[in-house]
Amino acid sequence: MPTNRTMTLRGKRLITTALMLALAAGVAGCGTDKMSTGSIGRTSGKPLDTMSAGELHNATAVLGQSYAKNPNDKRIATNFAAALQMDGDADQSLAVMRKLAIVYPKDRDVLAAYGKALAANGQFEAALDAVRRAQTPEYPDWKLVSAEAAILDQIGQKDEARQLYRKALELKPNEPSVLSNLGMSYVLEGDLRTAETYMRSAAQQPGADSRVRQNLALVVGLQGRFDEAEKIASQELSPEQAQANVAYLRQMLAQQNAWSQLKDQDKSKPATN
Repeated sequence: MPTNRTMTLRGKRLITTALMLALAAGVAGCGTDKMSTGSIGRTSGKPLDTMSAGELHNATAVLGQSYAKNPNDKRIATNFAAALQMDGDADQSLAVMRKLAIVYPKDRDVLAAYGKALAANGQFEAALDAVRRAQTPEYPDWKLVSAEAAILDQIGQKDEARQLYRKALELKPNEPSVLSNLGMSYVLEGDLRTAETYMRSAAQQPGADSRVRQNLALVVGLQGRFDEAEKIASQELSPEQAQANVAYLRQMLAQQNAWSQLKDQDKSKPATN
């Protein structure tokens, strides 16, 4: 039986995967050193977001040892920060990226990752500043445009966010991470059907990765189609992890329905003097 810590971690990871995909894309694939926040580099080829809680905790410890030996290595520090964030330690993740941003104050990859860490801590204005400083107006980077849009979505500026997502798609047509995040914009608004349309398009693109398909599984599950969601998730996760994620969605939706029923009951009660 999963523990409360495991369930909480799973929920955080589902939400992190869904809402922060564009910010991760702002780092993955940038630069010549092939930095990526999606995998743990030399320690394993397995993406962080497909690991079990135990695997993720162990991977974070291994990355921490590498980071202690060479804290100014961009790839190691960025991967360590990503692992910390996925493992539920957003504060330490931010501390790692803040230190790296001091060492590399003009590095676009580092600033993008720093913006991701700031946003994960709810420091959205600072996150926007970091991502915008990383951008070069005369040579706009679609990954940074999408990252800025993801932050704007989280502070409720959906119209501005969607304009930027579409700008990113002009720069990089049919990019799956941007399509998926545009879908998440509609999830935040509660328009799950439109969200699913964008996410299915994202998942069908040749460059779609695990996080894109997990987001599709998430939005399908949020509509109550749990068997279909589990089938999609099982393409990326172990059967046990896929079942656990769907179980968490079921629990989350059941709690939402319970709260809605309580609110409806409160509304129906006659007012007392």
